[in-house]
Amino acid sequence: MPRSPLALPFSLVMLISSFADAAAPPPQPNGAAIAAGLRKLGVVGSVLYVAAHPDDENTALLAYLANGARLRTAYLSVTRGDGGQNLIGSEQGPALGLIRTQELLAARRLDGAEQFFTRARDFGYSKSPDETLRIWGKDAVLADMVWVIRRFRPDVIVTRFSPLPAETHGHHTASAMLALEAFHAAADPKFHPEQFSAGVTPWQARRIYWNRFSFFLKPTDDLSGNARLDVDRYDPLLGLSYGELAADSRSMHKSQGFGVARTRAPIVEYFKPLADDGTPAAHQHAAQGLFDGLDVGWGRLPGGARVRPLVDKAIHAFNPAAPAASIPALAAIDAALDGVGDAGWRAQKQREVRELILACAGVFAEATAPDFRVAPGASIEVAISAVNRSSTAVTLDSVRFPLTGEPQPIGKRLPEPPETGGAAPAFEARRTVHVPMDFAPTTPYWLASPPDAGLYRVSDASLIGAPEGPPPLRAELTFTIDQAGTAEGSPGRSATTSRGKAQLRQRAGRKLTVERPVAYKWVDPVMGERYRSVEVTPAVSIAPDTRVLMFPTGTAHRLNVRLTAGAAAAAGTLRFEAPAGWIVEPAAARFDLPAKGSETALGFQVRATTGSAAPGVLHVIADVEGRHLSREVIHVVHPHIPIQTYLIDADVRLVPLALSTGGKRIGYLPGPGDEVPAALRGVGYDVTVLSGADLDAGPAALARFDALVTGVRAFNVDEKLRAAHATLVAYVQAGGVLVVQYNTNNRLAPLTAPLGPFPFDIGQQRVTDETAAVTFAAPQHPSVTWPNRLTASDFDGWVQERGLYFAHTWDPHYETPLAMHDPGEAPLAGSVLWARAGQGTFVYTGLAFFRQLPAGVPGAFRLFANLLAGGKGAHGR
Repeated sequence: MPRSPLALPFSLVMLISSFADAAAPPPQPNGAAIAAGLRKLGVVGSVLYVAAHPDDENTALLAYLANGARLRTAYLSVTRGDGGQNLIGSEQGPALGLIRTQELLAARRLDGAEQFFTRARDFGYSKSPDETLRIWGKDAVLADMVWVIRRFRPDVIVTRFSPLPAETHGHHTASAMLALEAFHAAADPKFHPEQFSAGVTPWQARRIYWNRFSFFLKPTDDLSGNARLDVDRYDPLLGLSYGELAADSRSMHKSQGFGVARTRAPIVEYFKPLADDGTPAAHQHAAQGLFDGLDVGWGRLPGGARVRPLVDKAIHAFNPAAPAASIPALAAIDAALDGVGDAGWRAQKQREVRELILACAGVFAEATAPDFRVAPGASIEVAISAVNRSSTAVTLDSVRFPLTGEPQPIGKRLPEPPETGGAAPAFEARRTVHVPMDFAPTTPYWLASPPDAGLYRVSDASLIGAPEGPPPLRAELTFTIDQAGTAEGSPGRSATTSRGKAQLRQRAGRKLTVERPVAYKWVDPVMGERYRSVEVTPAVSIAPDTRVLMFPTGTAHRLNVRLTAGAAAAAGTLRFEAPAGWIVEPAAARFDLPAKGSETALGFQVRATTGSAAPGVLHVIADVEGRHLSREVIHVVHPHIPIQTYLIDADVRLVPLALSTGGKRIGYLPGPGDEVPAALRGVGYDVTVLSGADLDAGPAALARFDALVTGVRAFNVDEKLRAAHATLVAYVQAGGVLVVQYNTNNRLAPLTAPLGPFPFDIGQQRVTDETAAVTFAAPQHPSVTWPNRLTASDFDGWVQERGLYFAHTWDPHYETPLAMHDPGEAPLAGSVLWARAGQGTFVYTGLAFFRQLPAGVPGAFRLFANLLAGGKGAHGR
C-alpha cells in the first residue's frame, strides 16, 4: 500500500497564507530579508506590547525587538481607534476604525511586529479607568486579552501606560490594568476555561513591565529598579537604524497626523517591573533587562538542542546571490523541528521555515480575477498562476480553486529561467467558480452585527483578536520543491558526493501548500500596479444621499437614492418601510440595472403626515428576484492603505425640528474631514465652502455672508487662514458673525497667531459625558434665547461627548453663557466664548458640533443657529 505524503521522510504538507497582505502583491523577500529570517530562526522568545489605541505603541521598541533582538513581537491594541479624530477625510466611527486598523497593519509590515485587537470600542475620551471598564465590559475585554495571550504565548508583556491612576486618557490606564490582570488570569485554568476547547492552554508569561514615557521623565524621577535599554541601533540588513525604521512605521498613522522625522540619535527606554512568575530567574534579573536571565534559545525547549547548530550552519552558509542553495539546510531544520516538544514553537518555526523555503526557491504565486466584486449566486473566473524564478526544481502538484472541493491535479514541473538569462514562462490555470446564493457579503467581521455601547459583537469567537478576517475567496497551490536547492545541471548546483545525492533523493517530495487570496489587480496611471481583495457584494447596493433628514419647517424633503449593481444585471422594485406618521412619495419605484457596476438614481419626497410626527427610522429596501436587499456598500479609499469595504444598513433617520434661523448665507472654511456644511444645508442654510485663499481679497469680499464658520482644527492645518486674522477681525467689526470651532494648540500647528478680536488661550479641558448637565450661566444671553429659546432638553441626545479643547483663559471682553462639567469635577465655562467687536460678533466654541450636527441632534442645531445669528435681531442688539 503506498504511503501517504505525510508519512514520507522529511516531507510535510505546509500551508502558507497571507491574510494580512490580501490587498497587496504576494510577499517577495529579498536576500537581506531571507538572511534576517534565518537569524530569527535561532530565537525562541516572544514579547507582547499592550496599549489602548492605534498610535499608542512604541514603534522604536517594536522595531528593535522584532529586528534587533529577533524576538517574535506583537502589539495588542485594545481598541481600533474608531472614536478618535481624522485628519485625512470625513470618516468617523467604524470607517475611521477601519482606516486606523489598516494603518497599524501598514506600520507592522514596516517594523516587523504582529498586530492584535480586542473587541473593545473606542467610545471617545474617558477621564477615568473605572468608567472605561464599565462601558467596555471589563470581563469581556479581559477575556479577549487573555485569549490573545494564550494564543501568542509571550515570555514578556510590556504595557505602554501605568496601571496606577494618572492624568491621562481612561482608556490608557485601563489597558495597563487589564494587561496586569491578564498576566495572572491567562495562567489560571479556571478563568474562561471554554477557551481551552479551541486549542489553547493556560499560559504564564515570565514578566510584565511598564514602558515609561521617556519624554515625560524628569531629572528628579526615581529610576532605580527600572531596566534600561537603548533601542536605536543600526541594522546593516535593513540599511536603517531602528529609530529610522520606527519613524517610518509611526508615520503610517496618517489619519492622526503622526508623521515624524527619522532619528539616528540614542533612544533610551526605561521599564518598570510590575510582576513576574515568581521564579528566581524571572525575578532576580528583572531590573537588568527585559529578557535578562531568561533563556530565549533552543535549549529552553525539549528536543530543541538539535536545532541551534543547524540554524547556525544555515546562517553561515547563506549566499544572498544564490538563496536556493540554502533549501537543504532549511529542510534539515524542519526535520529537526519535528522533534521539538513544544507544539506552539514547533508550529511557529515551521511556518517561518516554509516561508523561507518558498523565498529561497524564488516561487511567485497568485490568484486573480477580472473584477473586484462578485454577487452571491453569480460566477467569476479565477486565474491561478505560478512562476519559478530560480534554478530550483519546482513541481506544481495541484491547485484548489475557491469554493471547490478536491484539489485539481496538475503534476507539472515549473520551467526554470533560461541559462542565457531572462524569465521563465508562467504556469496558469483558469476556472469559473460559482458563489453560493447564501454566501455572506464582504464586511469586517467586527462590523457584521450591531455593536453594544462599549463592545463589538463577534459571532465567530476564533476571530477575536485578529486584525481582520480571512479574505472571502482563497486559492491553494501545492508545490514539491527539490531540496537539493537547484535543478540538476543548472548553474549554481555544486558537485555532490554519491552519498549526498542519495540523501537529497531521500528528501525529495517536500510539499508546500500556499494559500493566496483572490485579488483584482489594475494599473493606476499615477501609482502603477495596484491590488485589492475580491469582495462578495450584494446584487444591489442602496445608497441614500443622506443618513439624516431634518425637518425644520414641516415641509417635504427630497430623498435621492443611488442604486449600484453588484451582479451582472439586477432589476426590481425600490420601496420603503416608513415609521408611523411619515410617508414617502412615490411609495415605490421600479429600476433596471443592465450591467455590473451600472448605477441609477431615484428621487422621492418624504414628509410627515401630522404636525406631531415623532422621530423615526426610514428603511430603504430593494426587492430583487425574491430577495429583500437593504444595505449599502461603502468603500474607504486612501492611497496609504488597501481599499476597505464595509456594509451599512440603508436607513435614514427622520427628525422633526423646531428651528428658527437668522441670516442664512454662510461662508464655511472647513477643517479636515468636515461634514458640518452638508448638515447646515440640510436645515436650509445657503453654505459656500471657502478656503484660506479666498480671504486674500479682504473683508469687503466677505460682506455677502451673514456669518463665517471655521471647521474643527481649520487653523491648525491652513496656513493662509492663520495669516488672515486681520481680515477676519475686520469682517466682524463691519457687522459679520465669525464662529470658530475648536482648534488645538499643540504640535500639529502651534497657534502663534490670535484667533479672535481679544486674547484667549485654548486648553485641554473637555466634557466627555454626553449627558452632563448644562447650566445657562446667563439665561437671557442671545446664545441661548435668539432666535431659539433653549431649554435643558436641547442637550438631550448628544453623542459621544459635550465638547473638547475648551478655552482655558480669556480676556474680560468675552462672555461665557454656558457651564458644564463631568461628574465630580468643577464647572467649566470655556465651551463657548462670545464677544461683540465693532458691529459684529465673534464666537469660539469647543462644543462637538462636528459630531452632533451630522448625527442629527436637534438641540445642537438650535444652539448652532443661535451662534450663527450672533445676536442680530435680538432685543437690544
